[in-house]
Amino acid sequence: MAPRVLVSDKLSETAVQIFRDRGIDVTFEPELGKDKERLLQVIGDYDGLAIRSATKVTEKLLNAAGRLKVIGRAGIGVDNVDVPAASRRGVIVMNTPFGNAITTAEHAISLMMAVARQIPQANESTHAGKWEKSRFMGTELTGKTLGVIGAGNIGSIVCDRALGLKMKVIAYDPYLSEERARQMGVTKVELDELLGRADFITLHVPLTDKTKGIISAEAISKMKPGVRVINCARGGLVDEAALAEALKSGHVAGAAFDVFAEEPATSSPLFGLPNVVVTPHLGASTKEAQENVAIQVAEQMSDYLLTGAVTNALNMPSVTAEEAKVMGPWVKLAEYLGSFVGQMTEEPIKAINILYNGTVAEMNTEALNAAAVAGLMKATNPDVNMVSAPVIARERGINISTTTQEKSGVFDAYIKLTVVTDTRERSIAGTVFSDGKPRFIQIKGINIDAEVGAHMLYTTNKDVPGIIGTLGAILGRNGVNIANFTLGRTGPGEDAIALLYVDEPLPQQALDELKETGLFRQVRPLEFEVA
Repeated sequence: MAPRVLVSDKLSETAVQIFRDRGIDVTFEPELGKDKERLLQVIGDYDGLAIRSATKVTEKLLNAAGRLKVIGRAGIGVDNVDVPAASRRGVIVMNTPFGNAITTAEHAISLMMAVARQIPQANESTHAGKWEKSRFMGTELTGKTLGVIGAGNIGSIVCDRALGLKMKVIAYDPYLSEERARQMGVTKVELDELLGRADFITLHVPLTDKTKGIISAEAISKMKPGVRVINCARGGLVDEAALAEALKSGHVAGAAFDVFAEEPATSSPLFGLPNVVVTPHLGASTKEAQENVAIQVAEQMSDYLLTGAVTNALNMPSVTAEEAKVMGPWVKLAEYLGSFVGQMTEEPIKAINILYNGTVAEMNTEALNAAAVAGLMKATNPDVNMVSAPVIARERGINISTTTQEKSGVFDAYIKLTVVTDTRERSIAGTVFSDGKPRFIQIKGINIDAEVGAHMLYTTNKDVPGIIGTLGAILGRNGVNIANFTLGRTGPGEDAIALLYVDEPLPQQALDELKETGLFRQVRPLEFEVA
């Protein structure tokens, strides 16, 4: 059955056709996002939801979306999506951060020029039949210092364009390395230095707890007199009331805003001020950008639903289509290791450590981590997946750590999962053989070689004669056929384990008989989701 995608906002016909060409069953209702009640009624029929900004993806909507796997936002901002709720429900949220980067950067440069030369005000005056040449004295950009807050996708393009205008560019971005700054031709500085040096300041950061109000009254007081401020990023980054006061006093010479704390913005402290240029969130509003982000979101969602590739997800590690092919067996192994420990552990888990040895250490370990934690969490919550499991683990206060190391031992690669509780540590390791099949290779430090089956039996005992015969006899009496039988021990007469792959679920009668023999310390039936 083909995956089903609902497009509930305006998306280009080209993008809709991409879904169809890829074999996706797509429903295109561009006004549905505005009809909350009807959207709530139909969302349960879809695997994917493609949106712009009109559709509001609330927790209520997500709770009604029983089969939803992915939300694709054609654009950067996901203010209209409850991402934490989506993560808890195991729904991937994707955006398209690159499709409108050039358009938004160009708008920021345009606004900078407009506020520097008072173009909108001069345009209005001239249209009114006035000729106020002396009133609109501007300032050149050449030789001025531009302070860029946020040098990512859009900010880096702004830096490039500003350098082309012969401006001096300084940038504040905690994630910008000195090497990358040199490559861009900009000077990396701290925020206070940027505020004190810049003639123009432009913002290009997302709205987070750390960036909210980054341009506060205190920050404005540190700016050099005559500065001009441009915001094409997100409303809420700037204290609009504080900036309005600085504009009135003349400390700030001008401002240009495309975004506001409340949108649609029908009022703002910045409105009506003669030295302010405002536009109604037009940063991404070009035909090219709208087409680009629509096509990009269609391709990303199709890739995920058809191949498992994850691109530009906000709540899931990215996995390319090629990685998905190579990593598929290792993802399953990580899930099996987590599932084994999860089914064996009844105490609250304090910590999880995942060791990657050999070639697997060079793979996308974030995705493998998510798979291992998902397998573990499914023991108590069957609905978790690679998206929701890490969220649940964090909510439970579980510390997750990762270790990588070069090849050691006989295997080219293996994964070892260790879980810590208040009373014990439990570990299991596995690898993937050349046939692509995951195998368990070590339990409790005891080496084994066990194929993974849908129904398995795990026992621990002292290494004494008669264990194999007892297992075979009791399972045989209860009609259980053994597909594979693996043994391991620390040494003669010491700790031993058995892992049996059987054809059907183990009846309680057989488990009870095994326990009653007194030969076994543990008798545990295990179930795995084997394709």
